Amino acid sequence: MASSSVVKLLCMVVMAMVVAAPVANAITCGQVSSSVGPCINYLKSGGVVPAACCNGIRSLNSAAKTPADRQTACKCLQSASSSIKGLNLNLAAGLPGKCGINIPYKISPSTNCNSV
Repeated sequence: MASSSVVKLLCMVVMAMVVAAPVANAITCGQVSSSVGPCINYLKSGGVVPAACCNGIRSLNSAAKTPADRQTACKCLQSASSSIKGLNLNLAAGLPGKCGINIPYKISPSTNCNSV
C-alpha cells in the first residue's frame, strides 16, 4: 500500500496536469512535482540525496528560463511543501547546494515568489 504522502503527491501531479493550461515551453506544477518527486524521502529524513532528485532539480532549473517560469516553479514548490507532511524545510532550502545547483531564490514557504 502506498504511503499517504506518495498518494498526495500523485494526486497533486494529476490535478496539476488537469488544471494547468498547456502553454508552449511554460513550466507547470505537474512538471515541478515530477521533478522533485524523487526528493521527497530525502526531504523527510535526510541522508544521501538521490541522483534522481538532483537530476530532477537540475532539469527543473534548466527549464525555468523566464521570470514567469521561475515564479510558477516557486509557487508550485510552496504549494507542494504545504501539502506534504513531515518535510524538513532546512533540507529543502539546502537541496540545490547539495546537488551543486545555483537557483536564484531560496526554497522556503516565506520566499516572495513574485520577486524571483
